[in-house]
Amino acid sequence: MIDTPDSIATLVDDGRQSEAALAIARGASRCLLAHGFARLTELTLANGRRADLIALNNKGVIIIAEVKSSLADFRADQKWPEYRDYCDRFYFAVAPDFPVDVLPPDTGLILADRYGGEIVRAAPEHKLAGARRKEVTQRFARIAALRLQGIADPELGLRE
Repeated sequence: MIDTPDSIATLVDDGRQSEAALAIARGASRCLLAHGFARLTELTLANGRRADLIALNNKGVIIIAEVKSSLADFRADQKWPEYRDYCDRFYFAVAPDFPVDVLPPDTGLILADRYGGEIVRAAPEHKLAGARRKEVTQRFARIAALRLQGIADPELGLRE
């Protein structure tokens, strides 16, 4: 299912994101889909951190994209290095007017708005170990399945 303006809140918004962050997440999600990646939002990792966007392709490559809606958001949140242990490639997803020169050069960069996005800097590969890849992939699959079941049967009140 591709996000539409009516469904984006259901699939992305947990009440913590600004409108700008939601727009960036939507565009970055469309960009990842165009590159062959299926994504989940707000996936809690084994270290307790929540990935804004985590995506998986048919070859098992795992990408995490941290959405930053403003310079203040970037400066206030320095936990992003902790995501690298859970993905093969790490990206920042920001709006086109974001001051990208402040972002670490050893990360990927997606410029996005609510309509789409573009990978403007490829992320360096940090290949996951097999056991970690299996754990992340299983977590991804389980949460995706639970979210789909929750949509199909909202009376269940499923929680992750």
